Amino acid sequence: MFFVLSKTIGIMLLPTNFLIGAALLGAALQATRWARRGRHLLIAAALLFAICGFSPLGDLLLYPLESRFPAWDSTHGAPDGVVVLGGPIDADLSAAHDVPILSIGADRVTTAAILARRYPNARIIYTGGSANLISGDAREADYAGTLLESLGVARAQLTLERRARNTQENAEYAKAIAAPEPGERWLLVTSAYHMPRAVGAFRKAGFSVEPYPVDWRIGGREDLLTLHKFSLDGLISFETAIREWMGLAAYRMSGRTSELFPGPNPP
Repeated sequence: MFFVLSKTIGIMLLPTNFLIGAALLGAALQATRWARRGRHLLIAAALLFAICGFSPLGDLLLYPLESRFPAWDSTHGAPDGVVVLGGPIDADLSAAHDVPILSIGADRVTTAAILARRYPNARIIYTGGSANLISGDAREADYAGTLLESLGVARAQLTLERRARNTQENAEYAKAIAAPEPGERWLLVTSAYHMPRAVGAFRKAGFSVEPYPVDWRIGGREDLLTLHKFSLDGLISFETAIREWMGLAAYRMSGRTSELFPGPNPP
């Protein structure tokens, strides 16, 4: 049920979808006795689109997510394994063209290849199925395997998990595969903005991991007061941030994490 709600109501509440819905409602009201309210709704939707698109609001919301965990410290020695969360491969497009096709977040895949070659004794688990509400047979992990092998990762080093539909399932299925022993060190590779929720889900699953954030969207504090030249850039940042904050709230309320905003120090 949680998965279905996240792919229906959750998607409807995303900023761009919500504002488009408000604008359409405002346009529809023009033909009714509530035309004045409809005009107000249209104006409000247009203003909010402009604010979200050109202002640094999205960056301000992304920054605390991305800065929650520091970059991984390699001086502590080689890890025993690496868990890479899916997301950057479009499984449906890959199936249509019979070739791995990367979308946003490609750093997760390239980082996995770098770590695999740097630490040849470390196990690499790539977890990613299909996040679509109605999905076919295409699974992200299948194409991740092909891509990682082409980047020089040994097939014997790689384990592909193709059932997970969300972060909670990533954590549960990865733990079942890894079966981590006491004292083992496992890295968790995912986008920096997604790391707080991912770490919270892994802690809830009882899988102790060391965050390895990648795919940063914000350079630093100096970017937080910079206007966007292209509205699409601002809208993407704003929507990414809102989706992640909504995800954090939903995971906490549903018991999928034990903290609203997981940080470096577990409770």
